[in-house]
Amino acid sequence: MHTDLVAALDIGGTKIAGALVDGDGALLVRARRPTPAREDAEAVMGAVNEVLAELMASPLWHRAGRCGIGSAGPVDASAGTVSPVNVPGWRDFPLVERVGRTIGGLPVVLVGDGVAVAAAEHWLGAARGYDNALCMVVSTGVGGGLVLGGKLHPGPTGNAGHIGHISVDLDGDLCPCGARGCVERLASGPNIARRALENGWLPGRDGDATAAAVAAAARAGDPVALASYERAARALAAGIAATATLVEIDIAVIGGGVAGAADVLFAPLRRSLRDYATLSFVRGLTVTPAVMGTDAGLVGAAAAAAAVPPGAVGAVRPVVAQ
Repeated sequence: MHTDLVAALDIGGTKIAGALVDGDGALLVRARRPTPAREDAEAVMGAVNEVLAELMASPLWHRAGRCGIGSAGPVDASAGTVSPVNVPGWRDFPLVERVGRTIGGLPVVLVGDGVAVAAAEHWLGAARGYDNALCMVVSTGVGGGLVLGGKLHPGPTGNAGHIGHISVDLDGDLCPCGARGCVERLASGPNIARRALENGWLPGRDGDATAAAVAAAARAGDPVALASYERAARALAAGIAATATLVEIDIAVIGGGVAGAADVLFAPLRRSLRDYATLSFVRGLTVTPAVMGTDAGLVGAAAAAAAVPPGAVGAVRPVVAQ
């Protein structure tokens, strides 16, 4: 049987996406459902199964040789379980076993969603050609993944690079993870919007109070909106600089909805980075927007699954086109 495709899942707090992905990273078949994040474990798994059923109904399904999952974290790839902060019903949920049962026992590889994005950006995106990179998703949450020495570095449980839960404000607000002053608590979209509202920013007539609306106000010169993005940028800069100092990355790639703010985010981020990345070996660090867009999680999950035997998490590396 010709099994040249990978079934990929991208599981987050807002949506569950699936695709059949070929060896060039093209998504040949797609499926998507909203995540019932406030419902119980079986309701969330039901949405996953609906996505898988749609993929399995495709005439191309017989070409799928394995399945890759990029999930909101934390994940435990060694145990095959997930406990996403933004999906309370899943705590130590045996996702690998349940997906494997649904798809008839095909091999399954699990990584964190940030690791999946790093795999995609390193394979086909903004980090291609770089041996040492941090790739981030700044959206409802803040996640990330690392490429070190030319290889994806997921760590023993698949969570390495989870920059969103580095503390950059020791006396800061309590984060849902239990720590204080996390990058995510300062730089995620909902927290950018929350801080702007708390400091007196008012949404427009349409009532849009999202981070995208705050970005639009910042572009128009609203000082409160600008200050909220400035604070987010400083938090990201501190986290990126800490990571670069620790593992000597060459590039930080930032994607996700908040990155759509463009220079409203990247201009203060690059300025702030000069204040934090001060040692000689990190001063040349490049910060750039991601280019893989909303497909990054699916492409990266497929890259991880195509390259790694299930269970061999430490050996995960993206397929690199020659």
